[in-house]
Amino acid sequence: MKGIILAGGNGTRLHPITLGVSKQLLPVYDKPMIYYPLSVLMLAGITDIQIIADPDGLPGFQRLLGDGAALGITLTYAEQDKPRGLADAFIVGAEHIGDDSVALILGDNLFHGPGFGEILRTSARDVDGCVLFGYPVSDPERYGVGEVDASGRLVRLEEKPAVSRSDLAITGLYFYDNDVVDIARRLNPSERGELEITDVNRTYLERGKAECVQLGRGFVWLDTGTHNALNEAGQYVQILFNRQGVRIGCVEEIAWRMGYIDRDTCHRLGLALSKSPYGQYLMEITSNPRYEEAS
Repeated sequence: MKGIILAGGNGTRLHPITLGVSKQLLPVYDKPMIYYPLSVLMLAGITDIQIIADPDGLPGFQRLLGDGAALGITLTYAEQDKPRGLADAFIVGAEHIGDDSVALILGDNLFHGPGFGEILRTSARDVDGCVLFGYPVSDPERYGVGEVDASGRLVRLEEKPAVSRSDLAITGLYFYDNDVVDIARRLNPSERGELEITDVNRTYLERGKAECVQLGRGFVWLDTGTHNALNEAGQYVQILFNRQGVRIGCVEEIAWRMGYIDRDTCHRLGLALSKSPYGQYLMEITSNPRYEEAS
């Protein structure tokens, strides 16, 4: 499975702080926002990932992450000259996807929960259709909402319904088989001139090939695209670290735990950042036996 992080857009909900920097490079507590979606794909076992961003933003991501070799993965970059909807990512990234299945994650989404890595890896195996990830919310009218049957198959999708039959919001993480490229190419743009991800998902729903994995009690899903949400996400990450010593979205640690790099390489990555608490954390977990088991 290939991975795509969609990190485009103008970040208008975060103006003026995004007038001079890409939204996905803003800090969420101790690391850039893009570390969080990157960590999700890495936990899913995906090591060939493309970052799609606007022309002004791409150099920043390239400076930050390079070609991914330091993390034992492959990172490439593609330009989206203007926002054309989420489904446009499959057209921009068609060459990257090739004949494989693909995972798309939005660059401003944060996920955390028990056993999440295993859920991701199980869901990524032999995708036949699409696998969406649903999360219960108190305000479903703000989201695309899914209704599922007892087996987890989607039976209905609604986009920001005035009155919803379900509280299950469809999150910004999607797994698709290779048909998604052709489906995206055949879409008609919406009234906003965009290729809507909900239309892609409805195509799979009509084929009877849409599954929804429900992230329930104990999971956290945050969209960090507003000032309040950005602050809340930072506070969540900070509180969890202060209470449990866990750094969510630490891509260097995940690379080590997943076997993409070895312990010594992870330690050296920490040493290069040793003046920061983040770097000191990497050095600590790779030298202290009590961190031997993955947190």
